[in-house]
Order: sequence, then structure tokens, then C-alpha cells
Amino acid sequence: MCRPAAAVLAVLTACLCCGARLCAAGRSQQLNHRPIIGVLAQENLPGDQFARGSSYIAASYVKYLEAAGARVVPIRINRTEEEYAKIFYSINGLLLPGGDVDIQTSQFSRAAKIFYNLSLKANNAGDYFPIWGTCQGFQQLSVLTANKNLLTLTDTKAVALPLNLTPAAQSSRLFQSFPKDLLQSLAEENITSNFHSWSLSMQNYSRNAKLKRFYKVLSTNSDGKKEFISTMEAYRYPFYAVQWHPEKSPFEWIDKPGMVHSTSAIRACFYTASFFVSEAMKNQHNFSSPVEEERVLIYNFSPVYRGTHAVFVQNYYFD
Repeated sequence: MCRPAAAVLAVLTACLCCGARLCAAGRSQQLNHRPIIGVLAQENLPGDQFARGSSYIAASYVKYLEAAGARVVPIRINRTEEEYAKIFYSINGLLLPGGDVDIQTSQFSRAAKIFYNLSLKANNAGDYFPIWGTCQGFQQLSVLTANKNLLTLTDTKAVALPLNLTPAAQSSRLFQSFPKDLLQSLAEENITSNFHSWSLSMQNYSRNAKLKRFYKVLSTNSDGKKEFISTMEAYRYPFYAVQWHPEKSPFEWIDKPGMVHSTSAIRACFYTASFFVSEAMKNQHNFSSPVEEERVLIYNFSPVYRGTHAVFVQNYYFD
């Protein structure tokens, strides 16, 4: 086959695999090598003796992104829709972190919904804007897409598991660039840290048309009784969600079951973060001036050391 014909076939195949909108939006040759990703804050944990102000971001999520080549802007709760829209059109992606707030009534969930809807609108218009959800962030995305809470209780608090990769995983956007030996480790070794009581079961996913149309299941897990989704990505949008915690392996040090610091676990952290940052590089949003950009970066805030016995070694706190 001649090269031009092969190139056309490759483009057509890619479009069929990822959806016309996603393909068209992400096909740009121009990359933004100075990506800035927003991390959404959430209400302080009850009983946090170190808490200052009303909200926090665990520093491990900031390090997770910075280690892969991104800068971070904290997105605070209790802001207006206009303020959130201004931030949205200035950043290049959004991370919804793990935590412990109500994903239907909290200020975290309110802000997440605003950014989710802005991202849908932007991507539909060809403005490539990725979202990543970890643990609670995974759950939040499922609620926003289904427009209802379909989560179910599972016995998955403080346990490390291998991923049951689906046939769709190898050709997925998220996993297709992972080294084969790392995918094998993810499938065979107990290296994904799970710290959640609620999960999206395969049964509830399969029964909900909105979720089935929107998300492709890349991996599942089981607590011995219920099979739940542990990794998924949207078909037509650059949205990604993991129920497990890749950021904990290199950056959190509480000594309890479920925490893994093996080389394979740390590589999984790097490759997931690197993938998401590469997605953010496809977005061209920017701040109105260098002065405004510098004013809002996470560098303006100092993390608080909470001790290696704490669930989060360091937190950023905000008013």
C-alpha cells in the first residue's frame, strides 16, 4: 500500500475507534508544552486538627501532576459560576481528587458539575479539554454522567489489588502506550491501592444506558462478592477515571494495608500521570497575562506537614 493511502486509512481507523469529535479535537499538531491543570479542592475532613480555612487539596495530587510536567492551579470551592468559567478557559485540564465529601450536595460536587458541563460544551465545539477522576473523582464523574447516584457499598477499604483488564484496555487511549511489562504487572500484582467504601458495580453500570453509552470499561475488580469498575474512559470525550490511587505509591507514607511502594506501583503512577498531562498538552487555554497566571499557581501556597501517620502526609489549605 502506498504511503498516502496508508496514512488516510490510519486516520479513518483512529476516527472510528475514538469517535469523530474526540479525533477531530485531539488531532492538532500544536502542543502546549506549558500545561496548567486545575485540581479541585473540597471541604475539610472532619476532625482535621491541621485544618485552616474551609477546604483542602492533598499535596500528593499536586506532586503527581508536577512530576509529569504540569503546573497546578488550585480551584477553590464556594466560587461563582462566572469565576469558575474564567478559570476553565485559563487551564488545560481538570483533576477531581479522592476524598470524603457528599458527591451530590457538597460544594465540591457543585463545582465539579459546573466544570463537567463546561468541558462537555467545549469538547463538543472542538476545544479539547480533559478531565481525570481518582477514587471520589471517579465516583463524581459517574454521578454527573448518570444524573443519579448508582454507587454500591464494597469491602475495598485499604486493600491492594491487581486489575482485571478488559479486552478494551489494550487499545484504549489510557493504556495503549503503557509498556507491556507494566500492563502485565498491573494485571498480576497487588499494586493498585484501593481506599474506598463505595464503587460503581458492573451490574449497575450495565443497567444504566447513559453510563454504557458514555464510558468504556478498561478494568474491573471484585471484593469477593461484587464486581466493580476500577478504570474507565469516555468514548467520545477525553475523560478518564480510576477507582484506585496511583498517586499514593510515591507520595503517601501511612503504614497500613493497601499502601504499595514497589517499582511497578510507582511506574503505574508515572505512566498514568504522564498520559493525563499529555492530554492536557492538547488544550490551548491560557491566562490573560503572565501576572495573572503567576498569581494563581499553587506555588503561592505552602503545604502543611501532617505526619507520616496521616492519610495525607501534606495538605494545602484554602479559605
